[in-house]
Amino acid sequence: MEKLYYTIAETSEETGISMSNLRFWEMEIPQLKPHRNERRTRFYTKEDIQLIKNIDYLQKTENLTLSGVRERLRKRKDEISRKQQIYEKLTSIKKDLREIAKHL
Repeated sequence: MEKLYYTIAETSEETGISMSNLRFWEMEIPQLKPHRNERRTRFYTKEDIQLIKNIDYLQKTENLTLSGVRERLRKRKDEISRKQQIYEKLTSIKKDLREIAKHL
């Protein structure tokens, strides 16, 4: 059974983004709004995790500042998600090919 909500620690581990950076992005990126309980504990959905991966992709691969990320997410969210997933798959394939090359 798949979980509906993930803690900040689980989200950090899944995305490779530090918890402090996740909290910072939450303040800077209006689209990133994790659910909170009455104790103000953050809970992220799968959609939030995908958005975090998109933000990371835009910053690292497209070299955008946070203001550029905000603008791009506002205008082209679906396109970014598709590009980020393709980038992730290609990176995985590249890693696998390097591993195969080591064994040859």
